[in-house]
Amino acid sequence: MMRVVLAGGGTTGHVNPLLAVAHELIRQGESTTDDIVVIGTQEGLETRLVPQAGFRLETIARLPLPRRVTLSALAFWPRFAGAVLKSMQVIRAHRPEVVAGFGGYVSAPVYVAAWLLRIPLVIHEANAVPGFANRWGARLTHYVVTTFSLTKLPRARLLGMPMPRSITHPESTPTVSEARSHFGLSPRKKTLVVTGGSQGSVSINSTVHDVVSDVVKGGWQVLHIVGSRNPLPDTDTPGYVAVQYCDRMDLAFAAATAVISRAGAATVSEIQLLGLPAVFVPYPVGNGEQEKNAWDSLQAGSAVLVTDADFTPDYVRATVLPLLGDDAALQRMRQKAKGLGRADAAEAFVGVMRDALGQKEKVS
Repeated sequence: MMRVVLAGGGTTGHVNPLLAVAHELIRQGESTTDDIVVIGTQEGLETRLVPQAGFRLETIARLPLPRRVTLSALAFWPRFAGAVLKSMQVIRAHRPEVVAGFGGYVSAPVYVAAWLLRIPLVIHEANAVPGFANRWGARLTHYVVTTFSLTKLPRARLLGMPMPRSITHPESTPTVSEARSHFGLSPRKKTLVVTGGSQGSVSINSTVHDVVSDVVKGGWQVLHIVGSRNPLPDTDTPGYVAVQYCDRMDLAFAAATAVISRAGAATVSEIQLLGLPAVFVPYPVGNGEQEKNAWDSLQAGSAVLVTDADFTPDYVRATVLPLLGDDAALQRMRQKAKGLGRADAAEAFVGVMRDALGQKEKVS
């Protein structure tokens, strides 16, 4: 059995691939639940998702990297050293053979702890633009894998996004009719799925609310996931279904004919794998990673991209509605998506973990 420590947290983009790998370790018989410990923070989604998935969670301090030299920034390095020591304590207590990290503020101290303890380290970068923790951690290991072709990290190789098997290998694939009926939609109508991520997007929601009657008049129906932080719209438009949060994205995507969404790494990867025509509206805050996450899809011709500022009702009416009305164009986009996603990324990541462990055993 392989004893492992998995590090990552903050957003679903870090937690979901971590959990996909944890479940894959168990599915392959490499580990049991007792063999896996997750290190996260007390503030991120991991506090709910990791225990809910049945795994033990240990927490360390959340340490955002200071952007300016200030008095408070001077306290970062002593606090970082404390987080490294806490990580070392967790690692020593669990005695893992491999440590794997998925980015986020929590990962950097864990990477340093694994390096100091000479434990094989594997790093997965979800986004096209790597974050601080993975840029730093990639210098400490030869086992770095990425999701998108644009990602630049030392010694990295392209692997893809580990995703839940409910997406990649569903035991019973829901039919389009079953998926649409699950949400109270017509089984036979073309369906536009709109999502701004788990917390939602005020700008996407506002634009969609203004144009939904136009979309419905075009013969479509809309499944709108408004996000946990946003109220449900006050409308009874026939053919429009709004939900606050969707814990069955496999069914939402199975229902979809086309998608409007943010361009988070996991969302882009799922849309690529399923071959769905997409309109990506990247989140405008950050280091531009969402726009670059969509690059492979744009190059293939399976998606279009519009900035958040330009995603207005006028844009939808001028550009998106004609696309939705062109069945041949949507079919071409579906065809061009083939080969972009990788269904076996979680299995492949476990293989990289085995390689890292095997290399240590050779050296020893």
